[in-house]
Amino acid sequence: MDVSGGSGQPRSGNDEPAEPRAHPTAPAADPTGPAERGPGETFGQPPATPDEPGRAAPTGKPDPDTDGESDTDARPKPPSDSRRAPEPSAPTEPSGTSEPSAPTEPSGTTEPSAPQGPAEPREPAAGPRHAAHHAGTDAPRHRTEAHTDGTGGPGRPPQRRPEPGGGLLMGRPFGVPVYVAPSWFLVAVLITWVFGGQLDRVLPELGAARYLVSLFFAIAFYASVLVHELAHTVAALRFKLPVRRIQLQFFGGVSEIEKEAETPGREFVLAFVGPLLSLVLSGVFYAALLPVEPDSVPGVLLAGLMVSNLIVAAFNLLPGLPLDGGRMLRAVVWKLTGKPMSGTIAAAWVGRALAIAVLIGLPLLTQSLGSGAADDVGMDTVMDALLAAILAAIIWTGAGNSLRMARLREHLPELRARALTRRAVPVQADTPLSEALRRANASGARALVVVDADGTPASLVREVAIVGVPEHRRPWVPVSTLAQDLTDGMRVSAELSGEELLDALRANPATEYLVVEETGEIYGVLSAADVERAFVKAMARPA
Repeated sequence: MDVSGGSGQPRSGNDEPAEPRAHPTAPAADPTGPAERGPGETFGQPPATPDEPGRAAPTGKPDPDTDGESDTDARPKPPSDSRRAPEPSAPTEPSGTSEPSAPTEPSGTTEPSAPQGPAEPREPAAGPRHAAHHAGTDAPRHRTEAHTDGTGGPGRPPQRRPEPGGGLLMGRPFGVPVYVAPSWFLVAVLITWVFGGQLDRVLPELGAARYLVSLFFAIAFYASVLVHELAHTVAALRFKLPVRRIQLQFFGGVSEIEKEAETPGREFVLAFVGPLLSLVLSGVFYAALLPVEPDSVPGVLLAGLMVSNLIVAAFNLLPGLPLDGGRMLRAVVWKLTGKPMSGTIAAAWVGRALAIAVLIGLPLLTQSLGSGAADDVGMDTVMDALLAAILAAIIWTGAGNSLRMARLREHLPELRARALTRRAVPVQADTPLSEALRRANASGARALVVVDADGTPASLVREVAIVGVPEHRRPWVPVSTLAQDLTDGMRVSAELSGEELLDALRANPATEYLVVEETGEIYGVLSAADVERAFVKAMARPA
């Protein structure tokens, strides 16, 4: 997206630019909408704070330093006071000013296969994330895509949204990037060490080579986890649901599906295919184990892979969010009640009950099944209790996040471009900023659209740039120097709402967007900051 500041030339002859009539602008903003102005607050000035009384709007009266020149004069003369004569160039925006980014659609609930440690802060993707893990699940995480200035500034190309990232890129099966997180290397070392100790008891003749065999087991196991995730990915793509990435990490893997299934049947299939593939892999390894000597290296590896895939499948089938089994339960309740939120609530509370069961039952189970010397019992009990606490905390947190994500999706339809759009005033490129602001404030508008001689919109004046211009310089600053050129991605339909609106803003990061009717006529300007405020306000309301 090539966005740069305009380069309007000074007009000759008539100092008063003609108002374009070909494109009607949006009606005055709803008093309760995002464009509402507080007492004493005018467009082009930062809102007053409790310690700072409201500042007056540009009303055509000159700044004392302008020596009586009127703001409404399209080409005012420089003030006689040469000590404070403003420069004709546009001021540089303060470096500390950051433009708000469009809020991004938060991710849906994570569906891990096994509990995982606390997730690192990340930007949210909408829709479920299925994960296969050998010992934990990836707790649901919000990911928020942020940008400081989608335009890159006047004269500079815009900054595109970067690749999802998340570690070392291993490939793009089915067009979906697969990443290996740095934490995977830690768990690979851990598996190599633990499995190597077991091999020393079963095949002592291997010596130090047992660690090479153990490393191969770790890689083969995570290849099985990748197959589990690819099953979710293929099903999602089959249902035309976008998949952001697959990531292999400490406790397993996660498929980030950016939207939810449209029907409970698809939701059930999407969740079930992962554990099903793990069961199939377990059966394949069992069949391969039959003709192999059990006390050989291939026999030990096949047996380990068979058991580990069986555990992954069984764990993921537990009927509580955020596990795959929880999403299957959600689909069933959704089908019975016709309400996806009811399914989420039921599956989330079952997930919390499951977390309590893991916290209490796992140490008791391992202690009753375990055997060994009395000296080892104390340490084993402590480790089992620690593992149970971690797993229970992750499942509990994942269930809670699933509820929050469901509430978010319920409120998304409240975000409507038409309701959030600011009324805009069309101005020509060489209009002085002071004159443009006078017209905007006179008509109750909160945005400026730069149009050409035919009335066709060419660029949008950035609000943050306006605030950065001192009032005594505004009569000599043309609006084109504060504008960003319009691209196709910065034109959004007035009919967009909910996920479609957020998708459109995420695909083309900017601070302002031109809102148009289906006929192509201008409706107004949508500020990313207004969408963000409405988003936070909607989330604050109870479901």
